[in-house]
Amino acid sequence: MKIAIVAGEASGDLLGSHLMAALKKHHPHIEFIGIGGPKMISAGAKSLFPIERLSVRGYVEVIKHLPGLLKLRRSLLQQLLASAPDAFIGVDAPDFNFWLEKRLKNKGIPAIHYVSPSIWAWRKGRIGAIKKSVSHILALFPFEPAIYQKAGIPVTYVGHPLADILPIVPNVIEAREALKLRTAQTVIAMLPGSRQGEVEQHAALFIQAAHQINLSCIEEGKHDTVFLVPLITRETREIFENQLHQFLIHLPENVPSPPITVMFGHAHEAMEASDLVIVASGTATLEAALLKKPMIITYRMSNLSWQILKRMRLQPYVGLPNILAERFVVPELLQQEATPEKIAETAHNLLNDKALQIDIQQEFTRMHHALRQNTADKAAEAILKFL
Repeated sequence: MKIAIVAGEASGDLLGSHLMAALKKHHPHIEFIGIGGPKMISAGAKSLFPIERLSVRGYVEVIKHLPGLLKLRRSLLQQLLASAPDAFIGVDAPDFNFWLEKRLKNKGIPAIHYVSPSIWAWRKGRIGAIKKSVSHILALFPFEPAIYQKAGIPVTYVGHPLADILPIVPNVIEAREALKLRTAQTVIAMLPGSRQGEVEQHAALFIQAAHQINLSCIEEGKHDTVFLVPLITRETREIFENQLHQFLIHLPENVPSPPITVMFGHAHEAMEASDLVIVASGTATLEAALLKKPMIITYRMSNLSWQILKRMRLQPYVGLPNILAERFVVPELLQQEATPEKIAETAHNLLNDKALQIDIQQEFTRMHHALRQNTADKAAEAILKFL
């Protein structure tokens, strides 16, 4: 048995690897072919192209890479058709995968899309195209199935795998011990994004915000603040470290430098150990919510991409925790509002408002229970019906 599977970034790689393991419980010798990252490859997937080729975000950024992406997609389609898979699974990456799914479906290959695109947030008109492209949608969030049922698209709510993996009550003490942090320290995790373009946009912003937060903490008599910056690739780490070096060499000698520790991976541990998370909008915001953390969601992109996206938005929030709660549980500082001063001021408020911290924790605990659905097994059961 052979399944074609394509993921476009780190979060999809994680989802894909869990799904592959669940499918292998039923068919141990199943073969996977397509595009995946290190986790899917470790689980046994044959990746025909590097996953980094698909990790492009923002309209202007995509346009720059479009010729190469289109060529890659055509080549991938030919290779997948030649391998004659029993089914295709597109893991997120909707703009890339729906094109493949439509063509494979038209050739009689069941096309399952894992992770509903955010049609509830923007580009709602895509639902007609989705109906033509997919055999089945696997939805991660409880409000999504009704949208597809109304349009006559087969759908299964499977919950979110992070809710299965993460404990309801995070172990902050254990996480701090693992990272050699003291209990009394103020720990702030900073996640500028997983893509190179995201880190290029956010590195200087996060470093300057850390500097201002640190000065504010020192003024309050808190001299033991630390900033943890986990980055998953050598390239993103180099981008951030270069920006940090530039900042530090221009810092006056009599001004204390922000105690920033750049980490290679360990994002989960950094967030679990933290008092506050400052995070670029994306899947990491959901992980921070499931760890019950106060957070500041921020994002910057090219101004043209932002103007296009802003006109297509259907909701006032962009962060997954706020979308799921249907209210601003945590603050969002986007584009022009994403300044070091505003981030530092908001961080100060979150760190000092105990009532708000309790409200955030309670909301995120309710969210965790709703999303905990044994996702990989539910998704595998839905896919097995097509095999």
